[in-house]
Amino acid sequence: MSKKKVGFIDFYIDEWHANNYPKWFKESSMSDKFEVALAWEEAPKEGLRSLEKWCKEMEIAPAKNVEQIIEECDAICVLAPSNPEVHERLADLPLRSGKPVYLDKPFAPDKATALRLFEKAENNKTPLMSSSALRWGSALQNALNEKFEENKPSFVGARGSGRSFWEYSIHQVEMITTLMGTGAKRVMQSGNSTTFHMIIEYNDERRACMTLMDGQGFQISASNGKESVVINEMSDFFPNLIENMLKFFETEVSPIDKRETIEIASIVATGIKALEKPFTWFNID
Repeated sequence: MSKKKVGFIDFYIDEWHANNYPKWFKESSMSDKFEVALAWEEAPKEGLRSLEKWCKEMEIAPAKNVEQIIEECDAICVLAPSNPEVHERLADLPLRSGKPVYLDKPFAPDKATALRLFEKAENNKTPLMSSSALRWGSALQNALNEKFEENKPSFVGARGSGRSFWEYSIHQVEMITTLMGTGAKRVMQSGNSTTFHMIIEYNDERRACMTLMDGQGFQISASNGKESVVINEMSDFFPNLIENMLKFFETEVSPIDKRETIEIASIVATGIKALEKPFTWFNID
């Protein structure tokens, strides 16, 4: 049985996600069904491998353009994980294709863009999925299914690290939203010169907080008053992401409620805005 072809579309191809996803595809339980067959980049970055060199070393064929990927592939990954501002442009033709599209995190730079992306996908009957890998840590998924499936937490605290709030807050916000669901209404930044700390207020007096500091591994704790969980180490999230991505490509049904993806984009965008005026509540769109 021939494998279904996956195409990569990236801002610049020599980046961490594109460099690792093909290997994880080969290691997944669905490696006999999918392979990365084509790749294309919009803007080669100085000092990094060109598309031709990257493809030669990865044993993946270079595509001439986005149209070739849409025509020849069964599923599409739009990557650019460090540049959500280009996602709408890079995903334009894929979202008109009717073929399943995985759009890497952060999904969109703001709520308005997130809404447009889903609207375009729905108007063209294109299945669409986006997620931070941190959603798929086994311990987090177990907590969701075993402790918080019926009664959402009233408080969640998340911790982690990364180069900047702008790029890496998505991971903690995704973890928080996985447990809390939707309903966030405002955020406040209360960090200092060395640490980002954001408070999220939800409906029904629920609250969450996230802290981003150097050298901090991803951790999360949650409680609904009856059940609580403390996860001090997040593991296996990338292999689980790939499994869920490939299942999405197979079923063409996203495992994530689009309302969560839209709200995650809204929380991150509002949190970035709130950095301009700490200790002040900013309403989420």
